[in-house]
Amino acid sequence: MPTVEKAAHQKGDFFVDYEEKVFEDVKAEPGEKALVTFHTVAFEGSIGLVNMLQATRLQRKGFDTSVLLYGPGVTLGVQRGFPTLGDEAFPGHMAVNNQITKFMGEGGKVYACRFALQALYGHGEPSLIEGIRPINPLDVLDLVLLHRRDGAFILDTWTT
Repeated sequence: MPTVEKAAHQKGDFFVDYEEKVFEDVKAEPGEKALVTFHTVAFEGSIGLVNMLQATRLQRKGFDTSVLLYGPGVTLGVQRGFPTLGDEAFPGHMAVNNQITKFMGEGGKVYACRFALQALYGHGEPSLIEGIRPINPLDVLDLVLLHRRDGAFILDTWTT
């Protein structure tokens, strides 16, 4: 068997060139909007957290940014914790909740469909993270259409 004569990687080593940025750093023009929609089950993959990170980044780039939680996406906006609300049962358990709270704290708006919240997942409005605005199921499409009419950037994500 051949001998490997390369030094082992050490803590602090880089595997990739993380500093090179290929594209310009796009910033919002005054008045530009963005909408990020979620139709995904909490903890069923990384898309909930990734979308919240993208929404936060859009907000920081100057876009007037909204998040729409509908269908199973409303489960991302429910208060959680164990053994009590707000307690992190394991590292990362509260990552999405914390990111939603941070996003709203920086001026982002989050909407959750009341139909999905109650009819599909058995939660009431008090189950939502403080600051999330519950909306009528008929408002789901209208929110998207209003953003489309305003020429907003819309990021739609579906998982089932």
